[in-house]
Amino acid sequence: MRKNVSPQKIVDALKELSFPNTFNPYTERCPVYDRSDSARIRSLILHDMLVAASDVEIDAIWIGRDLGHRGGRRTGLALTDDVRFSSHMVRWGVQFERPTNGPVVKERTASVVWDLLDEISEPVFLWNVFPLHPFPSGDEFRNRAHNSAERRSGEMIMEMLIHLLRPRRIVAIGGDAARVSERNFDDIDIFHVRHPSYGGEREFRDQVADLYELENTSEPTLI
Repeated sequence: MRKNVSPQKIVDALKELSFPNTFNPYTERCPVYDRSDSARIRSLILHDMLVAASDVEIDAIWIGRDLGHRGGRRTGLALTDDVRFSSHMVRWGVQFERPTNGPVVKERTASVVWDLLDEISEPVFLWNVFPLHPFPSGDEFRNRAHNSAERRSGEMIMEMLIHLLRPRRIVAIGGDAARVSERNFDDIDIFHVRHPSYGGEREFRDQVADLYELENTSEPTLI
């Protein structure tokens, strides 16, 4: 594990990431939806959340695959869209304005994840294997899976994050997150849950409800 990891070192490491056909929300500005200072705001938000999270005992880091174009590309926060941006701020006691302009945009995965997080009081930090938004060549407002080089860069930053926050367990959302977590963190309890997309929403809800002993979960989001 890396020593002397700090929230600022993690943010700085993220800022150094650059790959073809990716959007780095901590250094880049979307000319369509972003404010002039969006990259700076997203960096400050993440920094302050890492500071807050490092001061408490983290129950789990929930890990997804990549930032999505309707979610983390805009907010700079894993598994969080514009709709749940304020909820994420409140959860860590930070205050910032939304870094994007125009109407609020909803992401289905973020909606499902936050429906459950709203019922969970334990400190949960959200992250992705690849912490940038990868997109197909020529279409930056779509999603693609990260490649092996991008994954390796994400693994290095995940190692820093785990060392900083020292979570009790990892909740790996989907197969990609589970494989990376199991390969790199064999000293932490890892729980593999179904990704809520592509027909997995009901199973994801049931698995998380079992893990956190929730009595009831919301009905699937029919959108």
